[in-house]
Amino acid sequence: TYSRKIKEIALSLQMEKELSKDEILENYLNIIYFGNNIYGIENASQFYFSKPSSDLDLSESATLAGMIKSPANYCPISNPEKCLKRRNLVLSEMEKDGKISPQDAEIAKNSPLNLSVNENFDRGQNSYSQGAIFEASKILDMPAKQIALGGFKIETFYNEEKQQALKKAIDQEGLAFDQAGISINNETHGIEAFYGKSPYSVVNVKRQPGSTIKPLLVFGPAFNENLIAPSTKILDEEININGYSPKNFNKLYDGNISVRDSVAKSSNVPAVKTLSYVGIEKAKRYGSRLGIEFDENDNGYALALGGMTYGTDLKTLASAYTAIANNGKFAPCSFIRKILDKNGNVVYEKKVSPDQVFREDSNYLNLSTLLSGVEYGTSKKLNSFPYMVAGKTGTVGVGETHSDAFSVALTSCDTVLTWVGDLKNNNIGKLVGGKEPTQMIKTYFSSIYQTQTPKDFEVPTSVYEVEIDALEYENNGRILKANDLTPERYKLTEVFSRFNPPKEISTNFLDVSPATLNGKIENGNYVFEFEAENYLTYELYRVEEDGDVLVKTFEGNSGTTALTLEQGQKNAKFYLLTKIKNHSTNEEVSSEKSNIIEFLGKETKTTKQSQNKWYI
Repeated sequence: TYSRKIKEIALSLQMEKELSKDEILENYLNIIYFGNNIYGIENASQFYFSKPSSDLDLSESATLAGMIKSPANYCPISNPEKCLKRRNLVLSEMEKDGKISPQDAEIAKNSPLNLSVNENFDRGQNSYSQGAIFEASKILDMPAKQIALGGFKIETFYNEEKQQALKKAIDQEGLAFDQAGISINNETHGIEAFYGKSPYSVVNVKRQPGSTIKPLLVFGPAFNENLIAPSTKILDEEININGYSPKNFNKLYDGNISVRDSVAKSSNVPAVKTLSYVGIEKAKRYGSRLGIEFDENDNGYALALGGMTYGTDLKTLASAYTAIANNGKFAPCSFIRKILDKNGNVVYEKKVSPDQVFREDSNYLNLSTLLSGVEYGTSKKLNSFPYMVAGKTGTVGVGETHSDAFSVALTSCDTVLTWVGDLKNNNIGKLVGGKEPTQMIKTYFSSIYQTQTPKDFEVPTSVYEVEIDALEYENNGRILKANDLTPERYKLTEVFSRFNPPKEISTNFLDVSPATLNGKIENGNYVFEFEAENYLTYELYRVEEDGDVLVKTFEGNSGTTALTLEQGQKNAKFYLLTKIKNHSTNEEVSSEKSNIIEFLGKETKTTKQSQNKWYI
């Protein structure tokens, strides 16, 4: 733009008053881009020619100088013919300006490119500084070269220990694809480590986020709108919504599945259905408050699975997750802590003003499902740590053809995201988020938390545990509070928001029905049989004139239960009582008496309480 050109002219005039031509050139060559994610003349020399820049010959120097105008177009690796023509143009101009002799120009023009590409060169070593410089460009509204030449000093949140740990964790996997990782301090919202292993700069690359979007755009809003709880059952089935038919990763469907389990397993259909409860526009409003940008065409249910026109960049995605680690409060993360001008004056300082996107209670419900994702779900590679880790994975693609794989993990201290993909849009095979990307985070945590481990996440006072009737829940999908007589084995503990607790109490187990007692004489002994439930207690009584006598107590039995007694007096009567414990009062609730078994010598008859008699 004209305004930018005018600014550049003014800056140039100001620089020439304070810096020599050599100083200007030195600063410029230290930051200029040479393609393949290479910045600076020294790095370019080491990568393309495997030697320091001081050892470059005339032809090699002209090759690098020629690349500056268009690094991709004149790349000696991908476009060698164009690169040669450009190099020879540089040599011709040097000859015209009298910088080199005609003889030297001719020799250099006739020489080959003589590339010696260092494939082991760490092209990600400047990832963090690239991110910081790009961020500074946006803050100061000026190109990176002007920032470098203008004498600005940029103070960042860089942590050397974490940067090296992240680099090691990514390099250790030895993958042949593009990779990146980012680590954010939850308290400062500062990016402490960022590493991209790729021929390209991954700082601003936008990719489809896959299932990592679900907690941010689907379940987080649904919890916050009191539409679901972690225990809410959703029917996982094949569906078609106006021609859109999402499939689960393995094309298997679980029927009625809880929100908690669907997040842990990363099931797709429950996420799409939940988005339909929330509404697309409302979900996007939540996403916007988390810093996620949407295209005007992002209006379909594919959003629940990360289907976006342009996707989102890694920094934005990781930054959004810090809200879940920070009790629902969001603030954009940044590389830069402070920027000073050449005179030491502060021209920018990061201010954190968090926005409460999710209530504390609903945010914890969301977090608790991510804790389950680590406990037994797709992030289970992280479940061996002795501290709380929450996680979510994402894999983009169809069948075994994948383009991207993500893993996000949260501790109370840090939010970490790793990504594997191919920026040339080739597929990455069967690679999924729960494997290599999650392993990278495991290696990273193992390194940075060696001496001091993070504290557990705190449970807000607005969240409490409720015991629900597991029998009703499993059979009918209904969330009912367990009553005082619900056996322990039929209780399930879940977390709920105080704004959306289960209100109805289960009526199961309130009536203790008497068992049916069967009896016979066998080999001169009394033999009894009845059907037992292992959560009930059964007491066999003999009827006596001066008071009934407890003969035997049965506990923990299930199914057909038998008892044999030696025959005593010939005229004997027996009955059974069924009991269950009231867990509030610790007292037992008893059923009515069962039918009475009366033994008369060799003849046996049964008698109901109504005294109706029949013979067996």
